[in-house]
Amino acid sequence: MKRIIFLLSLVLIVISIYKLNEQNIFIPDSSIRLRVIPNSNNPEDINIKEQVKVYLEKNVYALTKNTNDIDEARKIIKENIPDIKSNIDNIFITNSYQLPYDINYGFNYFPVKEYKGYTYDEGYYESLVISIGDSKGDNWWCVLFPNFCLVDTNNDHEYKLYFKEIFNKNSKK
Repeated sequence: MKRIIFLLSLVLIVISIYKLNEQNIFIPDSSIRLRVIPNSNNPEDINIKEQVKVYLEKNVYALTKNTNDIDEARKIIKENIPDIKSNIDNIFITNSYQLPYDINYGFNYFPVKEYKGYTYDEGYYESLVISIGDSKGDNWWCVLFPNFCLVDTNNDHEYKLYFKEIFNKNSKK
């Protein structure tokens, strides 16, 4: 009996420690997210998602990197949707990928996301969303404005400092 009580206590302690380390990060209202949802998780669909993601990271982030004003960022994004569409068209053509896709700028649904010990709440967020085909694959998302992406890194300390710096800067506005 003592052994069972000890094991249950140990399990409760481990769960409590895990919950204490879990954190909710609220991305400020003055942000714009970016999301790519592939048709499925098959290799061809994931490859297209990755290529679209790389294009967006290299090019769309560059559009808003020099602005600190969300209204200006909105305007820049909206004005560049035709160019974004053209470039995604070229990615599809180059890869002989035939599925349709949609680009939606507005308030779009994001599921809960857990990343590196942080929990990002689900909800409707201002965002630029690229939905490919049936949009049933695992999505990728980042924060387009302010320019912050959930980049995999081996240096959690740098990640947390950068994260804190970005959101502290924008919460003062």
